[in-house]
Amino acid sequence: MRHQPRKRFGQNFLVDTQIISQIISTISPKNDENILEIGPGKGAITFPLLEHLDHLSVIEIDRDLVSMLELEGQEKLTIYQSDALTFDFSQIPNKIRVIGNLPYNISSPLLFHLLDYRDQIVDMTFMLQKEVVDRIVAHPGNKTYGRLSVMMQAFYEVELMFIVPKESFEPQPKIESAILYMKTKEQPLVRNSKPLEEIVKLAFSKRRKTLKNCLKSVLNQSQTEIDLSQRAEMLCTANFVTLMNDYEKQN
Repeated sequence: MRHQPRKRFGQNFLVDTQIISQIISTISPKNDENILEIGPGKGAITFPLLEHLDHLSVIEIDRDLVSMLELEGQEKLTIYQSDALTFDFSQIPNKIRVIGNLPYNISSPLLFHLLDYRDQIVDMTFMLQKEVVDRIVAHPGNKTYGRLSVMMQAFYEVELMFIVPKESFEPQPKIESAILYMKTKEQPLVRNSKPLEEIVKLAFSKRRKTLKNCLKSVLNQSQTEIDLSQRAEMLCTANFVTLMNDYEKQN
C-alpha cells in the first residue's frame, strides 16, 4: 500500500535506517517495558522497536496509516486510532515510556498535554523541529529561553541527543530535526503545573518588557523578593517557582 503524506497531519516519514538505529539505541528498550509511540506513521521506528519488546502501544490519527499497520498482523502491537492532543494517556496501564516523531505543528501543545500525565511517564524520547528542542533545553539569558524552557525544565531533565538531517525524511522538510530526551523528575520544584504555567505565560507575554510591566496585574515588587526590574529571560526555573508562590499568596 502506498501512502500520500498529508500536510494537515504534518507528515514527514523517517526513511534513514542509520538514524532509526540511533533512535532505538537512545531509547534502549527492555522487552518488558511499557512503551507508547505517538505517530508511528508507516512504522519506521515501530517495527524495529517491536523486535526488542513483548508489546508496544501506538497512537495514530490517520485511518489509512492505521490500516497499513493492521495489515502487518502484529499481535504484539496495540493501535489507538486517536488524536494524541486529546488522548487520555491514563488509559494506558502502569508507568509508560513515550516516544515519537512529532509533527511540527502540534509539538508544543502536545508537550503541555503530556504534562498532565507526567506522574505516569518515566521518560520521553521525541524527534522534534531542532528549533523547538533548542528552546526546550535553553538556559536563562539565552534568546531562545522562554515559556517552553521553563515549563519543561520544571518537571523534566532535558537533553538534546543528536541532530537529524533533512535528508533523512520523505518528503524532505525545510528544517532540521533533533532528538530530545526528557526524563521525568522524581522531585519537581512544584507539584501543580497550572499556576506556574499562568505566571510564566504572563512573564513572557512581552519579552522586551520588564517583569514589573508584565506582572503588574497580579504582583508588585512589595509582594516578592524577585527583582521585577529584570526581564523574564534572566530568571531560572526556581525563580519562577518563587514568583508563583508569591502570586498564590495574593489569592
